[in-house]
Amino acid sequence: MDVRLSRANIGDAKELHAMQVKAFKELLEKYQDFDTSPANESIEKVEARLKQDFTFYYFICIGQQKVGAIRIVDKMETGKNKRISPVFILPEFQGKGIAQKAIRLCEEMHGKENWELDTILQEQRNCHLYEKMGYRQTGKTEIINERLTLTFYEKRE
Repeated sequence: MDVRLSRANIGDAKELHAMQVKAFKELLEKYQDFDTSPANESIEKVEARLKQDFTFYYFICIGQQKVGAIRIVDKMETGKNKRISPVFILPEFQGKGIAQKAIRLCEEMHGKENWELDTILQEQRNCHLYEKMGYRQTGKTEIINERLTLTFYEKRE
């Protein structure tokens, strides 16, 4: 499967927001994390991120079809972590290895060392994906509610 990244810009905010809501809707319903879920974020928050000079949003594409997106926070400071927040694949394309390929492409473009991210501890598929890619839990967690705990990861090369 030919996965490629296409840089998003401020004009893509509506489309990015709609895809993000669709991708995270099921998790929002499951965990009821209304204050932290990307499915519950405003379009203004997506627009504000797109305007940050250290934010790189990419559509994840298969051919010409946009199947997800990934945001990289990269302040391009030596020794500082780059952050993935968020990465998502539309539900109908999940489970096909697309996110893994997209993350690898971002690591090639932004440098392989010093990465961080967080994910839902209760979502074992997500944890397995990141661990298989070399990310390690830092031991830091954050309880969002009685259903959801975030766990934090780092990758050093």
